[in-house]
Amino acid sequence: MGTARTLVLASASPRRQELLRNAGIAFVVHPTEVDETPHEGEAPQSCAERLAKEKALAVSRTYPQAYVLGADTIVVVDGMILGKPRDQDDAARMLGLLTGRAHRVVTGVCLIGPDPALRTDNQELSASFQDTRSETTLVTVSKLSVQEIRDYVSTGEPMDKAGAYAIQGRASRWITRIEGDYCNVVGLPVALVYGMLRGHGVM
Repeated sequence: MGTARTLVLASASPRRQELLRNAGIAFVVHPTEVDETPHEGEAPQSCAERLAKEKALAVSRTYPQAYVLGADTIVVVDGMILGKPRDQDDAARMLGLLTGRAHRVVTGVCLIGPDPALRTDNQELSASFQDTRSETTLVTVSKLSVQEIRDYVSTGEPMDKAGAYAIQGRASRWITRIEGDYCNVVGLPVALVYGMLRGHGVM
């Protein structure tokens, strides 16, 4: 079980883990799986925040005295939410939607933990808070040929990425403009998360 000031990352994503480590934020990992299917008519920001909250809540049941961080990243184009591709054909379809234009990357983050303001001496932190927010970044992709899309999909890199691309990987050659937080596109808005951790006394 976690202790009061332990931060638990409710994600198996190596990218989120690397971002936290690079920022000097200590954490332990406890992955969880939730159904990431958007609800009918659900707005992108609401979807990302809901999924982040569901992940954090699921793990907080195992670590009731720890701080738990959940996150979910989606790509939005023409109002459509793009999660992780189902297969190579789906990855190619997503890349075809993104080529030669701008799209939004939305990451929802949820921090759940005991409220230090409600703790007294010799008393465990029983009351808790839930802080859910999101970050949006605008990303522009250059025009890709059908062959470029095929070659990229064949590398396997797109398969576990929202929107079927990794901005920190091979796809970086096609990113012509970023407006907003780069780390958000990788998978976690580190500055936002750090502010939340500081605000709740975790750091």
